[in-house]
Amino acid sequence: MGAVRENQLAYQNHLLTTLREGLRPKEIVAVLLVDHKERPCLDVTDVASRSRRVYVHTSFQWFYWGDQLDERVSCLRPFAAVEAVAEAARLGWREGEQGELGIDISKIIQTYRSS
Repeated sequence: MGAVRENQLAYQNHLLTTLREGLRPKEIVAVLLVDHKERPCLDVTDVASRSRRVYVHTSFQWFYWGDQLDERVSCLRPFAAVEAVAEAARLGWREGEQGELGIDISKIIQTYRSS
């Protein structure tokens, strides 16, 4: 593993640990782990005992737990991030599979070609 990747993982772990510590007094269960793609994440349990994984998108500085607009919050505002994740867990995660946040390069290319 290269130095850049190691630094990125350390940064993600730091942000996720900070989020986890903020969720603890709100009685939200959050466990720091590494998923099958070797990405650090928090496994957060909602009011219905369902879990979602909260990841860090370092390029955009987001915590995210799905692919919808209301399933992400800035890492740069840690107190607001704690509140957003806690509120989402209290209300219950969206039904269905957890969406993956990704960038579709073909759509970006298509946009530039049509301009």
